[in-house]
Amino acid sequence: MSWKIKSYLQSVLHDETGYSIFPTGIRTRFALCYPNQYNVGMSNLGMHIIYNQINSRPDTAAERFFVPDKHLQKQYDQTNTPLLSLESQTALYEFAIIGFAISFELDYFNVLSMLELGKVSLLSSEREDHDPLVIAGGPCSTFNPEPLSLFIDAFIIGEGEETINNLLDAYLDCRSKNISRHDILLKLAHIPGVYVPCFYHHFYSESGLLSAIEPQNNVPCKVSRQWIKNIDAYPAHTVISSNNTEFNFYLIETARGCGRHCRFCMAGYCFRKPRNRSVASIKKMILAVPSQKKIGLMGAAVSDHPQIDTICQFINETHHPMSVASFRADSVTQLLVDSLAASGQKTLTLAPEAGSDKIRRIINKGIEDKHLYSAMDMGIKAGIKNFRLYIMVGLPEETFEDTEAIITMAYKLRAYMDDHNAHGKLTLSINPFVPKPFTPFQWLPMADIKSTSIILKHIKNTLKKDRRIEVLTESSRESCLQGILARGDRRISQILLETYRSGSLKLLPKVMKQHLIDEDFYLYRQRCTDEILPWDTLDMGVKKSYFIHELEMAKQEKPTLKCFENCRRCGVC
Repeated sequence: MSWKIKSYLQSVLHDETGYSIFPTGIRTRFALCYPNQYNVGMSNLGMHIIYNQINSRPDTAAERFFVPDKHLQKQYDQTNTPLLSLESQTALYEFAIIGFAISFELDYFNVLSMLELGKVSLLSSEREDHDPLVIAGGPCSTFNPEPLSLFIDAFIIGEGEETINNLLDAYLDCRSKNISRHDILLKLAHIPGVYVPCFYHHFYSESGLLSAIEPQNNVPCKVSRQWIKNIDAYPAHTVISSNNTEFNFYLIETARGCGRHCRFCMAGYCFRKPRNRSVASIKKMILAVPSQKKIGLMGAAVSDHPQIDTICQFINETHHPMSVASFRADSVTQLLVDSLAASGQKTLTLAPEAGSDKIRRIINKGIEDKHLYSAMDMGIKAGIKNFRLYIMVGLPEETFEDTEAIITMAYKLRAYMDDHNAHGKLTLSINPFVPKPFTPFQWLPMADIKSTSIILKHIKNTLKKDRRIEVLTESSRESCLQGILARGDRRISQILLETYRSGSLKLLPKVMKQHLIDEDFYLYRQRCTDEILPWDTLDMGVKKSYFIHELEMAKQEKPTLKCFENCRRCGVC
């Protein structure tokens, strides 16, 4: 074991406050893994929430693992040291349970890397009774676990605060009775919100379509997404403080879920219904923030909280700087923008998603140009000179005119900034649209890589004539990889394994081709609404008929009202 690695991990721990270390042998050890580097993982509020849940129990202890940076990876390789935990520098394979929090498809590769570096069998089928139980949760696990089905023993579907405790209770009970690994998994498969893929057999037709999903051993036919009805009962805030995170904020969740019904947004459906925390519970979390520490308010749209001004006022009174994860241009308030500006924020970020009214109607965004100008006015009044726009290309029914509308919108907003003495930078962050499971667009083809590349190049070349307009774009090839993994089936799990052994995620299309699997089948195919989808074992609570209805509303460019009290439209309530 490398002294340099242990010393480095101890130095990272030394810079933290709030972590927990328990004596060896008293509690069952849980390896909490984030499949990315430390600064990214520690900026993920879900990691803090689950860490706290596990360590609040008297019988379990969580220790954290992250992907090593290049320098540390070199040390691991040279010394053949297994992946070590942050808290006690214990090897991954020595833990009873390994849990991954997975937020992004492109981190799937890192899941395999961490298991292999930790000396844990990659394949669930090859693990024996004495091997760790490998579980996963987070957004990616919730909407489509199938691309990871060969590697993960059990997935937590939905919000994990309650489910992780139910899972741990069942696991520890089984272990005390010396029950076999197979029977432990069978027990877990009967816990609401736990999906154990080995008990669901997938069958395919000659055309490659999924023809049947058959549950085995009397496990439930459907696994229901779990969600917290009273989120005030589960405070969500930073547990471990460190200055080495991506944003260096003390995170506080103000709300969970979103009821805006944007048709492209998986989170809007998988975390429905929207639930606001009470001001009293938010104030209590604010009062626990260390002096002068910057507060990062978290939520799908922080400005949608009905008492956002009261929250901002209280933060101001406690003399904390603040930031927000996101806000909507049609609900942002002057006090919120003033608070951000007073906290040193130099750029205001808006998300129109598209340039034309037509595309915004199709995706049910609900944002109009007047909202963008109004938000800019608030920013300029507060002294903010820079603005950023989040935009997608390749959205359904997009034409050349819709692409040109992005350029026109950029020029108009730039001119508006100039007219109002905001001589900073206008930045457009543009990404290709990736259809996701459990959205009305789950059946639609993705725009092909060639056309999105041409569109992105055209926008960039046109707008670069104005040096005060910056265009940042995501790789079309990376978006395609994300698209394959997002709507992939179990066959992609085997492809992912072989791609990993080839050494680079970029080789995934090549490996697919070697196995005569057409990437167009996953990316560019129009799916029938009666087709069996890989994620059909899961139940988000939203009726299939509602997804179909919303797809039809998109085709007709008709709006859908946001969630309201006593609504019974989608099925969740």
